[in-house]
Parts: sequence; structure tokens; C-alpha cells
Amino acid sequence: MTVGYVAYLILALLVIMFLSAAIRILREYERGVIFTLGRFTGVKGPGLILLVPFIQQMVRVGLRVVVQDVPPQDVISRDNVSVKVNAVLYFRIVDAERAIIQVEDFMTATNQLAQTTLRSVLGKHELDEMLAERDKLNSDIQEILDQRTDAWGIKVSNVEIKHVDLNESMIRAIAKQAEAERLRRAKVINADGEQQAAAKLVEAGRMLAAEPQAMQLRYFEALHDIAGERSSTVVFPLPVDLLSQFLKEK
Repeated sequence: MTVGYVAYLILALLVIMFLSAAIRILREYERGVIFTLGRFTGVKGPGLILLVPFIQQMVRVGLRVVVQDVPPQDVISRDNVSVKVNAVLYFRIVDAERAIIQVEDFMTATNQLAQTTLRSVLGKHELDEMLAERDKLNSDIQEILDQRTDAWGIKVSNVEIKHVDLNESMIRAIAKQAEAERLRRAKVINADGEQQAAAKLVEAGRMLAAEPQAMQLRYFEALHDIAGERSSTVVFPLPVDLLSQFLKEK
């Protein structure tokens, strides 16, 4: 009896070991790349997967979007400015077979390719373009990465440049440039205002010259404005034309 119980126990253990080695459960976002005696035989999942123990092996592959941080890269722009740039990479696997067979470690390979592409693309642009045209640069980097990773069964959906770090001297130079630009705009606006004011004064002078009485009325209006300030004494010339009528009457 004891020998029979031991035999049944050993048989039960063998069955449990067989089932544990044969049964695999894949989630909805997972796929299993199956190898039979080392040869690729298909992609299975999701759900319950049965394998032949010791003959078939399975490699799990996730299909969800992967977010990777691209480390800061030293980039020299086209106008010879040294900057540090880092980015965020979004990609996912669309072909589990190629992601496992065509490249040894698709995560590391994609990250390294993103670093080299980031340096290559940004090195072709000037600093002002890096700061002002990030959307265009993001699109260019994403397109290049997507083309190069297509052979690995990877789809790069987006690349976002996070920071463009400058040294202190370059920050001060950019601040001086911005200040000079603001001063230039202020001078241009002031000159435009003077030009418009001069044009209006010339037009007003022509109108006043056509009617001498209008000049006298403008003169009285100016005196009225000055008289409103009672804190000072105002001495003003009196036009002889105003007294001519009185002199004729006498």
C-alpha cells in the first residue's frame, strides 16, 4: 500500500510539473513568440497557451506603448553652440516576431538609435530653430526613427524634446540679444510715431495757413489751456492784428 501511495504521489507531481511547464496564460496586451526545438513556429495569444515541455519555448512580448526617457545629449548646433538636449520617446511593438528575431534587445536598440538620431537631427539646425521650431524637429526625429525601426517591428508614435539646456554665458548672450531687439523695436515705433505726427502737423499747418482766422482761434485755445494752470505767471505776445480794429476806430 505504501509503495502504491508513493507511486501515485510521484505521478501526481509529474502531472503537476508537466502542466506547469505546458500551460501559459497571456494577457490581452501580450503575445507569445513560440520556438520549437529552436525554430520559430508562430505567435500566439492572448489567452490560454499550451506548450510541449522541453521542446517548445515561449518569449512574452508586450504590445502596450512604451515610454522611454532619452538621456541628455551633447549637441553642437549648426551655428556652433553647445547645448544639452533630452527627449521622451513613445513607441510600441506591432510585430512580435520581428521584435524578437531581428534584434537582440529591442528596448536598448531603440533607445540607442533615438540618442544618435537626436544628435544627428539637431546638429543640422541652429539654436534659434531648436528653441522656436520644436514641433517640426519632433516630427523629423519621429519620422526618421519610425523608418529605421520598422524592420524591428516597432512603431515610433511620438518624440518630444523636453529641455534644451544652455550654459550661463550663452544665456546672458541671448538675454542681451533680446534686450537689443526690444530697444530696436522701441526706436522704430518711436520713429514711426514722429513721422506720423510730423505728417499731421504739416497737414494742420496747411489748413491753418489757408484761413488766418483759424490761426487766431488756435492761439486763443492755447491761451485757454495755459490759463488752466494757475501756479505760474504766463507772459504772452498779443498779435497786432487783433488791435488793428481798435486803432482804426480811434
